[in-house]
Amino acid sequence: MEIQFENGLVPVIVQEKRTREVLMLAYANAEALDLTRTTGYAHYYSRSRRKLWKKGEESGHFQRVCRVLVDCDADAVLYEVKQEGVACHTGHASCFYRTIEGEEIAGIVVDPEKVYANKGE
Repeated sequence: MEIQFENGLVPVIVQEKRTREVLMLAYANAEALDLTRTTGYAHYYSRSRRKLWKKGEESGHFQRVCRVLVDCDADAVLYEVKQEGVACHTGHASCFYRTIEGEEIAGIVVDPEKVYANKGE
């Protein structure tokens, strides 16, 4: 199936395979998608840093990809993953930990200062 990239990117929804919890939303370009499929680990394209990144390369919180699904219009993909550690840089298990009103509905799992404690090692 041919993925419909917009401005070279496709949105990637990330879901924990076992619990089906939505962990995060990121973007991938063709190279990131290819790396994900060939290595079995989630790769994305950072719009702010303008570069490829492998989830967990700095934090150690990797995402092992079990399956990649494509939506009906082929303009979004979903990675079903086995999350190692937490998905969110804030230390929450999921990036979706608060309501639109700002109420936190899930607590911090890992001290945010320790999420990137292994950076550079």
